[in-house]
Amino acid sequence: MKLKVLNTSGDDTGKQVSLPKEIFGIEPNDHAIYLDVKQYLAGQRQGTHSSTEKGAVRGSTRKIKKQKGTGTARAGSIKSGVFVGGGRMHGPRPRDYSFKLNKKLKQLARISALSHKAKDKGIMVIDSIAIESPKTKDYLNVLNNLKVADSKTLLLTPDYNKNVYLSSRNIPNAQVMNITDVNTYSILHASNIILVEGSINKLKETLS
Repeated sequence: MKLKVLNTSGDDTGKQVSLPKEIFGIEPNDHAIYLDVKQYLAGQRQGTHSSTEKGAVRGSTRKIKKQKGTGTARAGSIKSGVFVGGGRMHGPRPRDYSFKLNKKLKQLARISALSHKAKDKGIMVIDSIAIESPKTKDYLNVLNNLKVADSKTLLLTPDYNKNVYLSSRNIPNAQVMNITDVNTYSILHASNIILVEGSINKLKETLS
């Protein structure tokens, strides 16, 4: 698959780049994508939810009424969840939601997500990007020039670019990531993926 290489002004540079078939042209494995996205979202959960259960409620421990002869159900503690002011029954407790996945499965998921984007024509390539100082306006101008400012975008750079990253943080639905940090969820979340030309070889090294 060949794509035109644009510059940050949105103009055609006259160059073309071939996207590696082993990354952008496989038959996507949707189940691998599902598992990797599920793991990513599970890892985002803090798991700090808690509730006041019977054992944590302050109150008398004496038996509140006799066992038999009342005509109602047996009751042993005023702290029971069936009484007003009692503890919550079977409430949430702090827990860790994260789980592990096979490294090759996660790799397959990312490649499958990129192949989906390539099929949907959601990938563009620029020759380079440089911003002298962190300015939201400068990065927004780049997105406007590329005609993707109104969509969710993910810019993938070969190396960590501090000024570009800081310039993008205040723009809704605009994300900048280093190739080595890319994940399946971010790929699928973006409507358009912008690849810096030098990041393609880095992507091959990361996903091979």
